[in-house]
Amino acid sequence: MKQVSGRELAQIVQRRGWILARIQGSHHVFTMAGRRERIVIPIHRNQPLKKGLLRALMKIAGLKEDDL
Repeated sequence: MKQVSGRELAQIVQRRGWILARIQGSHHVFTMAGRRERIVIPIHRNQPLKKGLLRALMKIAGLKEDDL
């Protein structure tokens, strides 16, 4: 699986229609109209996200590895 930073993932989900609802510290919270789920992406400099967290966020956002 490709390593992606929180900043890069935030850009990807915004292109897919997710809207930045708020920022709380270093966590960016994204929502989408008509969906109950929200995506919380930690943005810590340019450090890559851990694999488990990345997979969980991709599942909520409906992303595949090819979308990264």
